[in-house]
Amino acid sequence: MTTAPALARRLGLFDATMIVMGGIIGSGIFINPYVVAQKVHTPWLILGVWLFGGLIALAGAFIYAELAARAPSAGGQYAYLREAYHPSIAFLYGWTLLLVTQTGGMAAVAITFARYFQELTQTRIPDGVIAVATLAILTAVNCLGVRAGSTVQSILMLLKIGAIAVLVLCGALLSGGTAIHGPVLDAPISLGFLTGLGAAMTPVLFAYGGWQTASFVSGEMRRPERDLPRGLLLGVVGVVICYAAVNWVCLKVLGADGLASTTTPASAVMRSVMGQRGARWIALGIAISTLGFLSQGMLTAPRVYFAMAADGLFFRHVATVSRRAAVPVVAIALQGFLAGVIALTGRYEQILNYVVSVDFIWFGMTAATIFVFREKAPAAAGFRVPGHPWTTVFFVVACFSVVANTIYKYPQNSAVGLLILLAGVPVYFYWRKGTPTL
Repeated sequence: MTTAPALARRLGLFDATMIVMGGIIGSGIFINPYVVAQKVHTPWLILGVWLFGGLIALAGAFIYAELAARAPSAGGQYAYLREAYHPSIAFLYGWTLLLVTQTGGMAAVAITFARYFQELTQTRIPDGVIAVATLAILTAVNCLGVRAGSTVQSILMLLKIGAIAVLVLCGALLSGGTAIHGPVLDAPISLGFLTGLGAAMTPVLFAYGGWQTASFVSGEMRRPERDLPRGLLLGVVGVVICYAAVNWVCLKVLGADGLASTTTPASAVMRSVMGQRGARWIALGIAISTLGFLSQGMLTAPRVYFAMAADGLFFRHVATVSRRAAVPVVAIALQGFLAGVIALTGRYEQILNYVVSVDFIWFGMTAATIFVFREKAPAAAGFRVPGHPWTTVFFVVACFSVVANTIYKYPQNSAVGLLILLAGVPVYFYWRKGTPTL
């Protein structure tokens, strides 16, 4: 009898760290600082919001590190939800990941890359065509094997770090700038002040999201119980340092008012210190950053659809593993195809608005699985969340605060996102009755 091919364990600590950082750092850090500066108006508050967001991200990384040590299986977050709650909850997570959250996000980033590519090359190729071609190339690379996909991802991540380093060093060394000073608060503490602070935290927390995707490839790590927790912590700390440095140099060169008045802060910094040539260099850096984010998504997310199919909750062939490459080729192709379709429709931005609240529902629910797992095995070996249960509660409350704030500010879009999630319930029962053979 022929044994079915299985996923190959070929990734180590460096790969895990690069995957964590690649899942977090996209184009947002080059643009989002101005959004925060419009909500809070002193340099200390702006930096404080980004550092506090990093603290929340680190609390999340601690939680996912313990989950990775306890359940180092393929699918990561999907597997945690399945084992702690019920397969239906895990399915709904995978459902929203495939239909909107991951796929829509990749489509949006692919279009962003295409527009920077057009600007840099002066090509007249439609951005949808460039986006689809880029997704197709990354799909093909990842179908060659997890080692090939991870190598490309690591190279792109190192180039991202290089782009951030150039931005920080040029801003720090070539600009006269101003020292960060002035009052800490821009207004007396009041309900309005706290509401503005919460509004500033929302884009920050979104910018820090993505560390969880590294857990998707735990089934392909040589020692996931050791390397994934370490990679999560190293990766998140590295991102916090990068984000703090970018915001510091933006404030040094542009000042708080200047930062709030530009929608392209990274370009404004480089244009200020190096002229138009500097703006062109940072455009190249942003293009590389978006490409790296796409590469990371193509490497990680298909493992969730693979795990769903292996559980009998998705099309059977999505669990197909290539004998030569030892990767879930059908799942990878499905991810690339759907992202390409959404990129061509041009409605990816609207779709993303539907699910901003849904994303953080899953963060909070996954973090809460720690309580379930500790009840089942309180003395399990491996990494344990420091400060639990207080640090865990802190992270869960932060996640659901984002959900509540998003529903309050965007009730219609949030309602659509929740309806997409709930639409997966009858689909789950359909698959439970008998898996289609497609």
